[in-house]
Amino acid sequence: MSLNLDAVGTSTTPDLVTWDSSEALLYALGVGAGQADASAELAYTTENSEGHPQRVLPTFGVILAGFRAGDEIDYGSYDPAMLVHAEQRLEVFGEIPPSGRISVSRTLEGIYDKGSGALVVTSTTGRVPGASEPLIRTRSSSFIRGEGGFGVLGPHQEWVRPDREPDERLPVQVRHDQALLYRLSGDRNPLHTDPVFAARAGFPRPILHGLCTYGIVGRLLLDKFAGSEPARFRSLECRFTAPVYPGDNLSLDIWAKSDGYQFVARRSAGKIVLDRGLFVLADIDGKGKSE
Repeated sequence: MSLNLDAVGTSTTPDLVTWDSSEALLYALGVGAGQADASAELAYTTENSEGHPQRVLPTFGVILAGFRAGDEIDYGSYDPAMLVHAEQRLEVFGEIPPSGRISVSRTLEGIYDKGSGALVVTSTTGRVPGASEPLIRTRSSSFIRGEGGFGVLGPHQEWVRPDREPDERLPVQVRHDQALLYRLSGDRNPLHTDPVFAARAGFPRPILHGLCTYGIVGRLLLDKFAGSEPARFRSLECRFTAPVYPGDNLSLDIWAKSDGYQFVARRSAGKIVLDRGLFVLADIDGKGKSE
């Protein structure tokens, strides 16, 4: 098996992605909306509740720019059981409507040698047809174990965890059936549901989708620091450092910064599962990072 480094820089033809109200609702349920209190997030989980017009969780953008988009870029052959999601960044430039369409294009930004494997970096841009500016923009990295050794080194990204106690800690509960719900939004990778496939990949049982954890965290951060107002979401990024399993209890350690909120996520035993986290709010009517 080998990766095709010549594919770097390749872009896909723009693909029209559409979605409807039900798909947005299903995504919200897949990242835990309404689980703690069915009446607390009605704007994300229902379309006909009085006083709660439907809104869309901003992290739904990773679905529209990812699994809902068209052709993938062919960057070579590899064992899919060896691929895990490594990093994710999402920017949203306006509120995503409950139904709509965007034109999405994908670019292979780089393939980098990490010794024990390869890091494949792609970016996507989604625009409402006819608009000059994007509605969403993503940058995603996948790590393919066993595909390193080709000598192309990537750029070094500096990230320093604050050397002080977190300003906030938030509990994160993952349901045992979370992966079964989340997969209905498009990611049917058996790594997240099939014990046999997970064992072949070296895991004791199926792991949770990285983007499910990402969506759960994004929902909680938006609620905590922006009153669950989707229009105030600007960007969310993090690195996936260890697997999360359905049923895990996690906690977010959060530090306020001048340009956003840094965070890491830990299992109850202390192991970090998300690192290099940064959540940034949009400046709306003079409201920035903090109130």
